[in-house]
Amino acid sequence: MDRLQLEEIIKWSLIEDIGEGDHTSQAIIDSQAMGNTALYVKEKGIIAGISFARQLIHYYDPTISINLLKTDGDVVVPGDIVFNLYGKQQSILAVERVLLNFMQRMSGIATTTRKMVDKISHTKAKLLDTRKTTPLLRELEKEAVRLGGGFNHRFGLYDMILIKDNHIDFAGGVSQAITKVEKYLIEKKLTLPIEVEARNIENVKEILQFDSVFRIMLDNFNLNDIKTAVAIVNGKKEIEVSGGINLNNIKDYAETGVDYISSGYMTHHYSSLDLSLKVTKTN
Repeated sequence: MDRLQLEEIIKWSLIEDIGEGDHTSQAIIDSQAMGNTALYVKEKGIIAGISFARQLIHYYDPTISINLLKTDGDVVVPGDIVFNLYGKQQSILAVERVLLNFMQRMSGIATTTRKMVDKISHTKAKLLDTRKTTPLLRELEKEAVRLGGGFNHRFGLYDMILIKDNHIDFAGGVSQAITKVEKYLIEKKLTLPIEVEARNIENVKEILQFDSVFRIMLDNFNLNDIKTAVAIVNGKKEIEVSGGINLNNIKDYAETGVDYISSGYMTHHYSSLDLSLKVTKTN
């Protein structure tokens, strides 16, 4: 995400929360009063969003200083301090909720990702995310996946060809869909990787006939059929599995011998990591 896009997200997040002003803080705290706060960790997990927090703080009040004690991707435990802030008390309170909202969610995604990655670390399979992300926050959530040890699948409809079931049905079949894509890429002078979804073993055999396809996605296959597909493909193409994969069953899928496992579980079934910003000293 470029700086201008991120600033827009920050701007509108702050407008949503602050509106015409933080009347509580303005009523209680002198506009020039300075203070110290610390971001405390209240449960074990993977911290994420520190980079975002720094940019948020700099955008709202660049006079706030931040002393980093942790780095994005670090394992944290209850009692850890992620960073200390020093600056105008009103400014710190103004950014507090937006800062926590983003960091808690990003840390939750990173933590869930790490749990899933640990489950399959004894296999060759790599965990991929999906496009099942919060609108406008995809790059931040995918960053959290990377910090948790996962890998990013495509970012949108523009950076690869992924022929799925509806494409195939509209095209009239697997081979028809692939042939049309090959023609399109030549006409548009585009170089994009092609992945194709298979719904059954016959689809797998059909896709194997196309050299242009680099990866086959086995969508909602049972474990026995996945093993059969892995044997048929025999390393000729990468194999990705998807569909209903979560923390409880990911190990079984990884042990079938596939190359990749894609799951939206990390970005829509996570629990936010419990963090708290507390005053440590006032001047």
